[in-house]
Formats: sequence, structure tokens, C-alpha cells
Amino acid sequence: MIELKNCNKIYRLGEIDVAALKNASLKIEDGEFVAIMGPSGSGKSTLLNVLGCLDVLTSGQYLIDGTDISQFTDSQLAQLRNEKLGFVFQSYNLLPRLNALSNVELALIYSGDHNDRRVKAFNSLKLVNLEARAKHRPKELSGGEQQRVAIARALANEPSIILADEPTGNLDSKSGKEIMSILTELHKKGITIIMVTHDNSVASYAHRIIRLKDGEIVEDQKTSEHIDTENISVRANNDKKKRKFTVAEMKESVVMAVSSILSNKLRSFLTMLGIIVGVGAVITMIAIGQGASAQITTRISQMGANLLQIRPGSFQQGGVRSAAGSRTSLKYEDALAIASQTQYVNKVDADFSRNGQVVYGAQNTNTQINGVTPNFPEIRNFPVGTGVFITDDDNRFMRRVAVLGQTVVTNLFGDANPIGEYIKINRNIFQVIGVMSQKGSGGFRDENDVIFVPLATAQKRLFGVDYVSTINVEAKSQAVMDKASTEITNLLRERHKIRNPEDDDFNIMSQSDILATVKETSKTFTVLLAGIAIVSLLVGGIGIMNIMFVSVTERTREIGIRKAIGAQKWDILGQFLIESVIVALSGGLIGIIFGLLASKLTSQFAHWSTVITPGSVLLSFFFAFAVGLFFGFYPARKAAMLNPIDALRYE
Repeated sequence: MIELKNCNKIYRLGEIDVAALKNASLKIEDGEFVAIMGPSGSGKSTLLNVLGCLDVLTSGQYLIDGTDISQFTDSQLAQLRNEKLGFVFQSYNLLPRLNALSNVELALIYSGDHNDRRVKAFNSLKLVNLEARAKHRPKELSGGEQQRVAIARALANEPSIILADEPTGNLDSKSGKEIMSILTELHKKGITIIMVTHDNSVASYAHRIIRLKDGEIVEDQKTSEHIDTENISVRANNDKKKRKFTVAEMKESVVMAVSSILSNKLRSFLTMLGIIVGVGAVITMIAIGQGASAQITTRISQMGANLLQIRPGSFQQGGVRSAAGSRTSLKYEDALAIASQTQYVNKVDADFSRNGQVVYGAQNTNTQINGVTPNFPEIRNFPVGTGVFITDDDNRFMRRVAVLGQTVVTNLFGDANPIGEYIKINRNIFQVIGVMSQKGSGGFRDENDVIFVPLATAQKRLFGVDYVSTINVEAKSQAVMDKASTEITNLLRERHKIRNPEDDDFNIMSQSDILATVKETSKTFTVLLAGIAIVSLLVGGIGIMNIMFVSVTERTREIGIRKAIGAQKWDILGQFLIESVIVALSGGLIGIIFGLLASKLTSQFAHWSTVITPGSVLLSFFFAFAVGLFFGFYPARKAAMLNPIDALRYE
């Protein structure tokens, strides 16, 4: 039984209050067929919306089966609409992208009924003689057929009350009679029918007519006393199961989300574009950073575990860290002293490096010129490929001889043999006596793009300096590295007349120190690159938010329809949130493929080493998911908070 007690509904239009219902009171018994009539603006649609729990009262009481639902929450009202009420709208309110069967299934989805749902939906279509048109979309159906689909949807959950708003208003007379015949048959089965109409011929099917004027009930006339109580009893005992969230329901939400995304393919792809670029950039930047780190680490490791490097300048002076090579405190004599006056040192090399212009015939190149001693190949694990390396005599007599790296050979000589040929380095003529073996190249510097000359020649003949850039020391074993470092430190302090350790004009680094520094620097570099790339992900997220707002606006009426047939707030929230996440994850998957491809191309054409790790892929995928979730939440919440009646009225 339905009962209204002194019910009022007031709408606020600007600064004006409009009373749509005034002190309305009525009772409708189970099994009645009631027609609500009145002129336009009389409040009949408002009364039907209140009875259907689509709109809430400003004041008064609304009781269903003795329960006051005036204070029900939105979720409780949605559950009530789904379980007890069925709606038949004048404008049909079918979802255009779904076929007739899927439209009917919607009500079952929001009831949590997943057992033989399609069969139940099909049986509902059979009740309105429309089973042959189950696979047709609304645009392929006539007005009468669309209204019958709407009735089938209203019947899907076996409601005890059917509310029909001008069910024949948009139909021709023949179709109108068919619809009224269906409603009459439903009434005979014990279903309560409440119908709004302005047509007396349609109202004649009802057993009771309620007339409204200016929001007030002015007439309540019964035309028949017949109520089929036997069928009512059967229906009243048909208990509903409480709805629970299931995996099947999540699957349904995903299917609906994918359907919505595919209905706007171009827009969805453009929305994904920001995520695609962002994820691809993250993977590529991390791959480049980790590749450079791995390349440098490998090269440093290849130098030997017992290598010490001495550079001018201290790590910390006056609160400022000195850059390697920024001072001129190391001399070749220091290297000779270390070699002769320390017991834990095996071999010593000193070098000075600077870029210079090299010419052979019509070819020229700018490369790094390294002045080194004969110990360089062994200490730095960089052997000669062909020819010979620099000797002690070459260094002592400052001979103008050169050993070329493979890249320099290619740039100057192509495929020709360079040994014995003469080249010009900064206008000084040098004879090529050897070619170095191929050394792994990658990252941002080619290790083969180098020329080695005697150290004394580089200092005196080429660059006019008396200091060295680095002293490389090979300790006798890895076990005595610390002792060798202490021994060298004490010797250099004595030679440089340094009493306070804070005044050191040199620094010593072991391979482990260098590796740790490189790894820390590479990590910072990688994080920086990834951070820059993540910015594009955030921009993509903003794009998702904008499109989701557009989608909510475009589908406002659809949201109203879903709520009218029982969708709760979390149904709508989940629906739009899942759409946002799917868009982001789809963009993320495409972005991962794009990032992997970009990393490979970078390695192939730019000759930069790239390393792709599962961690970077998972990080990118996680960020795509987080962006979809974060930026999709607010539009989804806006959709969930829409008032069903306002959403249904949206044009």
C-alpha cells in the first residue's frame, strides 16, 4: 500500500518558490489501477516522480507498506526503485547504444541478479511480444516497440508497482491501444499501475482517477472496486535477495565501460594520447639513464678492481666541492715518486688530456688528445690492436708519435691502414705507430674517439703545460687498496708540504668509490629524466579529467535512466571511474609498447646504450593506473551525485 500524508514539494526558481504539490494526501491500495490527470503544470508529473522515489518531498510523509521512506538515503531509495518499482517513461528513455535485450538487462544488473539474467530479460520481452526484435537497437524500432521495450525493462525485476508517465503520449492510436492492453494485462496479474495521462480515453482503462490542479488533489474518483487480491498475495511473498557486490558485477561494469569507450573511438584515442606519450617517455628516459649507468659501470669495472685514481683538487674545500681537473697541483714527478717510494703500488701512469684538431690529407676531426705513459694500456685495460704503443724512449725524447682509436681511424682513413702515415695534431706532424683495440662505446661519449701521444710530448710540444690531469695507480692487490691509498696520501702531503688534511690539493678514489659515485649520479639523473617524463603523464591525466567531465555532461540523461531503474551512487561512481582507469591503462599499454620501441630506436640510431627493466615498465603502468584513478574520481563523483529527476530532465 502507498500512502501520502500532507505532502508538499517546492521548487526554487531563482528567487521564486514554486509549489508543485500542496498538502497532497492519498492512499493507493495494492493491485489498483490509478490514473493521475490534470492540466499542464498541475503537478501530476511531480506526484508521479515522488511516488517513484525519483524526487523527494519538501515536507510530509510518504509510506510504502507502512514504512516511512521520507528519510531514506539515496542508496535505500535506489534499492527500493529497483526492487519494488518499475518505470515506463513517455520518451521511452532507452540507451541508444544498447539493443533491446541489453536495455532490459540493465534493471537486472542493478538488482545484483546474475543468474540466467539474459533468459529473464528475454522472457520480459516475450511478455510484450517483442522477442523477435531483441537484437535491434532503439533507432531500429518504432515508437510503440520502444515503449514495449521500456515496459519489458520495468517488468524485469518483477516489481509490484508500475509507474507510467504518459505511456501513449508519443504514440499513434494503434500503438497506444497495444500499450494500454499490455498494462491492463499486467494489472490483471496483480501489479499496481499508477499512470499519468491527459487523455480521457487512456484514463478510462484505470479503475480510479485522481485529478490535480495547481498542485492540489481536487478529485479522487473510483470507477471500479475490483482488485485481484489472490495475485497480490503471491507477489507480496516473492522476497527479494539483498544485493551484494560480486566479481560478475565488476565484469559487467568493465563491459559497459569498454562499450562506452568504443562508442567514441577517436575521442577516446585522443584522450589516451597524453598517457601514451607520458608512459613512453618514462620508459625511454629511464632506459637511457640506466643504460648510461650500466655502460659507465661496465667500463669502470673493466679497469680493474685494484685501480686508484688521483686527481687534482680536494673533494671539499671551503664548503665547495672542487671539480676534478680544476687545479694544477699534480705533476709527472709525483707519479714517478709514487712508483719508486711506495711498497703497495705495482704500476703508475700519468696522463694529460685535452681536445685538439687532427688533420690527414683532406680529412679532419676534432678528438681527445691523451698524453700518457707506456703503462697506460695495462693499467686501464685498453690494449693495442695493431702496431705498437708508446715507449719510455718516446716519452723521454718527446717524440711525435701517435696511437689512434678506432673511431679516429674511421674518420680520417676509412678502410685504409694508418700505420706509418703522418697526421697533423694542432699543426704538429705526428707519425701513426699503432691502432688501439675496439673499446665498448655507448652513453654520451665514444671511448674510441681518442689519440694517444707521449705524455711529455703532449705537455711540451702540444699544450705547453707542466701538470697532469690524472695519476692512475695499480695497487699490488685489492686487499692492500686502503694501505696503498694511505701510503700515497702521506707521500703527496709530504711532497706538497701539506700539514692540515683539510688543505689537501688532491683526491684519491678507488674503483668502488668511483662506482658508488657514478651509480648515485646515474640514479639522480634517471630520477630527473623520469620526473620530467611524468609531467607529461600528469598533463595526460588532466586531459582524462576534461574528457570525463564532457562525458558526464553528455550522458547526464543516461545517468538519470540508470538511477531510475535502481543504480546506486557507487554504481555510477564505479562506472565512470572504471572508464577513466581503462582509458588510462589502455594508453599505458600502448605507451609501454611505444617506450620499448623508442628505446630500441634510440640504441640503434643514436648509439646510446639503453636498458629496459621490468621495474620501469611496472612503474609506468602503475602511474598510468594512478593517473586514471586520481583524475577520474572527481568527474565520476560528480556523476554519482546527480539527482535522478534532474538528470532525467536534462536536455
